Amino acid sequence: MMVIPKIMPLCLILAFAPCSAQPGKDELAKKIQRNKTLRTVKKMALETVKTGFNAGDGYGEVWIRDYNTFIELSANVYEHKELEENLLVFFRLQDANGGIVDGFIPKEKAVAVEGGYEYLNTPLEPRYSGHKNTVETDQETSLVQAVYKYIAKTGNTGFLNRRAGALTVAQRMEKAMQFLLDKRWAERFGLIYGATTADWGDVQHTHPWGVFITDDTKFCVDVYDNAMFVIALDNMMELLPDTKQKWQPIRDNIAKNTMSVLWDDENKKFIPHVYLDDSPYPESFDENRIFYHGGTAVAIEAGLLNQEQIKASLNKMIENVRESGAASIGLTLYPVYPDWAFENKGMAPYNYQNGGDWTWFGARMIQQLVRYGFAQEAYEQLLPMTDRVIENKGFYEWYTIDNKPKGSGTFRGSAGVLHKAIELLEEWSRENKR
Repeated sequence: MMVIPKIMPLCLILAFAPCSAQPGKDELAKKIQRNKTLRTVKKMALETVKTGFNAGDGYGEVWIRDYNTFIELSANVYEHKELEENLLVFFRLQDANGGIVDGFIPKEKAVAVEGGYEYLNTPLEPRYSGHKNTVETDQETSLVQAVYKYIAKTGNTGFLNRRAGALTVAQRMEKAMQFLLDKRWAERFGLIYGATTADWGDVQHTHPWGVFITDDTKFCVDVYDNAMFVIALDNMMELLPDTKQKWQPIRDNIAKNTMSVLWDDENKKFIPHVYLDDSPYPESFDENRIFYHGGTAVAIEAGLLNQEQIKASLNKMIENVRESGAASIGLTLYPVYPDWAFENKGMAPYNYQNGGDWTWFGARMIQQLVRYGFAQEAYEQLLPMTDRVIENKGFYEWYTIDNKPKGSGTFRGSAGVLHKAIELLEEWSRENKR
């Protein structure tokens, strides 16, 4: 039996927006259907995911946070057994405490260097080595979400009974969720925590590289990690209804605490970080001026914001794009952290995760705008992202403040989320064209 993702009909999300086509909607629907660029970008995205499962041409690994965002598109071009096998590798490399690695790579390519990744190996998986970025807290939630998307796309609920060692996929999913409660739980806030990173990023403020917890790490709670947890728990409980008795109250409390601890109602935004002890930054630096675009988009996906809050968030994103000079709402955050805020030199202002422009997250916001009834806004904010795919002949990892492509030119996560955003708009257009 196929599992259908929880996407509410637009008419239920917006009580004031009837499902029948209206004049303004009809015009927009026709505009979407006439836009050849959208169809071209979809074809390019499909061709991009045909070439492999690593994050892009600059990476040797298969990363779970990336795979989670293009597994649905990969299901259109790969045998489903191949998609399953990638998921099973992550489960075979699962730590005894339930933790999930960031990525895996063929053992012969897992060359240890001083100060580099510490590779993890297990007899359960003789072909691949794994590694874990310990400053981030989204590996476990990304894997559960990827399993959900795979099953929703293929209808293969039998995958939940596949074994990785002595445990089934279903058991390992729940073990991964338990890891977050056991190893990343901030009792004071009733939320999971991670290191101080920029929005959804995986580079902490301290250390020249910044991907491992050190003695100087400052721990905090943020919206991205907790929204990802809420989504993963919703996904797991839908796949495994018997787990609801335990996990539903936990999920509901995390959702409530995320809003009570992290939502700044006066400024209609999420507080970047609430620290477990003290902030790593001087009192003269007002971190709460910073608006996190990516974490906000994921919070909307998790159902944490209401209609008014979504609109306010979108308005702020558009204002940030205008003030910064960026090309799209994929702008990670604004204003950016100053150049002294991160030891990693790649995290200078408007670089990488510190104000780089990432379609990988911008297109997720587009998806949510469509789902919550902001189709006109979604279409308008999508166009800068699709236009630059055509102009640069590929899906780049991120863009500079003046819209110059950077990083991998075959970034499959961007291809996956952009393809899905276009699909949702096309579906909306079919429902609203008279």
